[in-house]
Amino acid sequence: MTSATDPTPPDPMFNAVRLGLRRGAIEMMQSLTTRADQIWIVLLNGIFIAVLVFQRDSDLGGTGLSLAGATLPGLIGMNIVMGGWMGTAQLLAVEREDGTLLRAKSTPHGMLAYVVARVTLAVLNTALGLVIFVGAGLFLLPGLTDVPISGWLMLLAVFVLGMLATMPWGAVVGASVKSSSASFGLSFLPMVLLVTISGIFYPITGMPDWLHPIAQVFPVYWLGAGMREALLPDAAAAAELGGQFHTLTMFGVLGAYAVIGMIVAPRVLRAMARKESGSAVESRKAKALQGWG
Repeated sequence: MTSATDPTPPDPMFNAVRLGLRRGAIEMMQSLTTRADQIWIVLLNGIFIAVLVFQRDSDLGGTGLSLAGATLPGLIGMNIVMGGWMGTAQLLAVEREDGTLLRAKSTPHGMLAYVVARVTLAVLNTALGLVIFVGAGLFLLPGLTDVPISGWLMLLAVFVLGMLATMPWGAVVGASVKSSSASFGLSFLPMVLLVTISGIFYPITGMPDWLHPIAQVFPVYWLGAGMREALLPDAAAAAELGGQFHTLTMFGVLGAYAVIGMIVAPRVLRAMARKESGSAVESRKAKALQGWG
């Protein structure tokens, strides 16, 4: 018989969330101490920082701002898309393929812990990129030190909403494809296309008018626009569509992607989990080996 003084056992779901948070943090630390991941982080972020270096002496026509200053917020927005959408899709597809997802499914509340771990890892990875970009910007772009506290708060708000708007759709892609290579194609290639037309590296006002409504349908453009509004002075609005920042529309589009994604993604993940079995994992491994043969 349990006495009245015995401690209450932890709630299983709470424990699963706690384990997921811990696992995500541990995987992040392991990534930072792995040579291959270190090289990737330095190389990728080094390329983007080099872009800022080459652009910092160029002006953004009609605004008196440096082109690098306008590019930095777009790079931060792109980093969110890479971490939330592309990173989630690829990792989920890989771990589905190697049986990690099946092992999570076979333990009580294992899928909850797994999802929390994936979310934690994606947020920490993306936040690292945010810190690197902002740190480089403070060093290379003196005007960034003039950003008011309201601008930094807006940056954090757009970061959080951007992750919520992209991670569920990355999970949908990763859960829907049959291989990690297919996941790469369905996440990386569309991202490159959207980055190209969304004014990340060059103001969207300098692109053909017919591309503007297409870019505005997707979150990549609005993530860049939200970051520009957060980090750039009011004069930068002259380079935006319509000559102004569209704050409510930006939050509305990103919020819609987040809400719809959080409705769709759990259903897709549950359907995928039901189909997972040992035979399915072995079949995928056999096909992968045939592809290498």
